[in-house]
Amino acid sequence: MPRLTLALVALIGLLAGALGYSVWNRPVPQTDEAAVRAIVQTALAEREAAAPPAAAPPPAPAVAQLDPAQLNPLIENFLMSDPTILQRLSTALDTQLRSAEREQATTAIAGMREVIFNDPGQVVLGNPDGDVTLVELFDYNCGYCRSALPDLATLLAEDPGLRVVLKEFPILSNESMEAARIAVLVGQSDVDYWRFHEALFTSRGQVDKAVALAAAADLGLSPVSLELQMNEEAVARTIKTSYDIAQALNITGTPTYIIGNEVIPGAIGIDELRTRIRNMRACGETECEG
Repeated sequence: MPRLTLALVALIGLLAGALGYSVWNRPVPQTDEAAVRAIVQTALAEREAAAPPAAAPPPAPAVAQLDPAQLNPLIENFLMSDPTILQRLSTALDTQLRSAEREQATTAIAGMREVIFNDPGQVVLGNPDGDVTLVELFDYNCGYCRSALPDLATLLAEDPGLRVVLKEFPILSNESMEAARIAVLVGQSDVDYWRFHEALFTSRGQVDKAVALAAAADLGLSPVSLELQMNEEAVARTIKTSYDIAQALNITGTPTYIIGNEVIPGAIGIDELRTRIRNMRACGETECEG
């Protein structure tokens, strides 16, 4: 190649390099924030428009439809092949429910132990230092409480180690409430409360304020003084304690017994009460294993 041509090529290369350098190093023009945001948004929009569409999620698997006309006979045949299945299920369910109730009662009784067993306003019969305590919540107009009275009398007579706590729980009528108020005052006096207790449960007809005042008068207490005191706040607090216990332990009827960590609803009979008292002495629970 002639020298002139080579020189020309070299000159062109120098000019191109200088031009490229100047363009490369030229300062970027300043742009305000709104313009930058518009440029970014435009770029993102162009990118999304160019991207392939997202794949649709796979369809949910179909759920098999069970035909009751086919399923029910299968279940019936299965149960008929061994009818004891239902009995075992019932027993298991009963055991589970009783266990849950026992745990709930244990927790509730533990939280109110002093109020249940050692409240200063309660009536204590039998041995005040006995090794087993039987608590009874009752209503003087409760027929089941009336029928259970001989059971309690027998236990007090035959068991010198038994401590009995009686708690007024008037829930059946206003007359029951009035009788209970008089009974609280009688329990705070020095007379024989058991005689008063028996007199009300063995009376004829409905037990009300008049019946309670008459029974108290037979023990030497003044009916006038009792009637004046029956609406005092201290009397109401004593009865309210029974309501608080009932609410915490889910007690809704009378008689209800409390022994150890068990709540026993209803008049269960003297043999059942003896068994639970015996178990308390044997293992510290109303039901002993083995």
